[in-house]
Amino acid sequence: MTNDVGTNWAGNLAYSALTLHKPTSVDEVRRIVAASSSIRALGSRHSFNDIADGTAELLSTAALTGPVTVDRERSTVSVGAGIRYGELARELEREGLALANLASLPHISVGGAVATGTHGSGIRNRSLAAAVVGLELVTASGELVRFSAGDPDFDGAVVNLGALGIVTRLELEVEPAFEVEQTVFEKLPLENLLRDFDGVTGAAYSVSVFTTWRDPDVADAVWVKRRPDRDAPLEGTLFGAVAADDERHPLPGLPAIGCTPQLGAAGPWYNRLPHFKLDFTPSNGVELQSEYLVPRVHAVDAIRAVRELSAEIVPLLQVNEIRTVAADELWLSSSYGTDAVGLHFTWVQDQPAVQKLLPKLEAALEPFSARPHWGKLFTSGAQDLDRLYPRLEDFRLLAKRLDPDGVFANPFTDGLMGR
Repeated sequence: MTNDVGTNWAGNLAYSALTLHKPTSVDEVRRIVAASSSIRALGSRHSFNDIADGTAELLSTAALTGPVTVDRERSTVSVGAGIRYGELARELEREGLALANLASLPHISVGGAVATGTHGSGIRNRSLAAAVVGLELVTASGELVRFSAGDPDFDGAVVNLGALGIVTRLELEVEPAFEVEQTVFEKLPLENLLRDFDGVTGAAYSVSVFTTWRDPDVADAVWVKRRPDRDAPLEGTLFGAVAADDERHPLPGLPAIGCTPQLGAAGPWYNRLPHFKLDFTPSNGVELQSEYLVPRVHAVDAIRAVRELSAEIVPLLQVNEIRTVAADELWLSSSYGTDAVGLHFTWVQDQPAVQKLLPKLEAALEPFSARPHWGKLFTSGAQDLDRLYPRLEDFRLLAKRLDPDGVFANPFTDGLMGR
């Protein structure tokens, strides 16, 4: 236990909790939670908002990493909530196994990524949370509860925002290990993207489009992650974009040393699906992030709406990533019930200016039913979220049942619950 709680990864939020617990076992978690009246889980600190702030105590899941247990008959792996995806991936590779997809950063914890609905890209790839088939969490009374796929409340318990309890362990679907080739194509004419969005984003297993909007008619780059066992071969051009002659960073002009290998060289799934290597400090570090997910049918119109705001966006933007997510049935998933497209914004670290811009950006995306990423900066209120998430009231009832006294409540969840 320590009082040195510190900040989130980006440094834009100093946690207000007076106490940070660092348990090393589930039994220890149960004792800590049972004795607390106000506590939340803290993962790898990669959230940009106050989702993990505003309680008297925080409980770090960083030491809750093992054991990693593979069940080959069920094609699953059971892991501690605190393990980072990059670390889990290496364990799975040794077993000849893989996860279907990974986020751009392998540094994030499994528990935190699942709880906030984090995702990678790919028109057939669901969110990371959709790989969950079971989870264990400690409720406010200190009881250890398990949810399994098929249980009545399972779809509500997976993307849980930390509002139901402290998740200590998860069971994920796995598949045989596979290789991926990563190629970056540059200078995609934006009209080609808008004319054939499905063609561009469906060109391979995982595709991300990056643009700075400095030229509103050109997307800077398309990162294409191809599975040789499934995808058609790539050529030297892609819808008018040309293959890069050297490795690239998603932020134009930065060195690519921390990025996963490119230039079409085949390699392990875990060293190509993320944009960044586990052994390097991820991304640029000094940044803020927002993301809004719109139903795929609205993707082109939503991109056009962002382009209309490009003059106001550019001064605050480092890069805008456009990526796809397949539908799932998790109540608070941003791809609940619909194939989705994520419009992800990496901002400069000027939070007052970004917060001032967000309502205008959200208003422009409002006609397209844009759902915010739970772990990033947004301003949508409870009334908006009720419209966007049809099962939100069911989630409120589940949270009330598991945490009747609001032990895991904080200002973030109070807004969600309409308190």
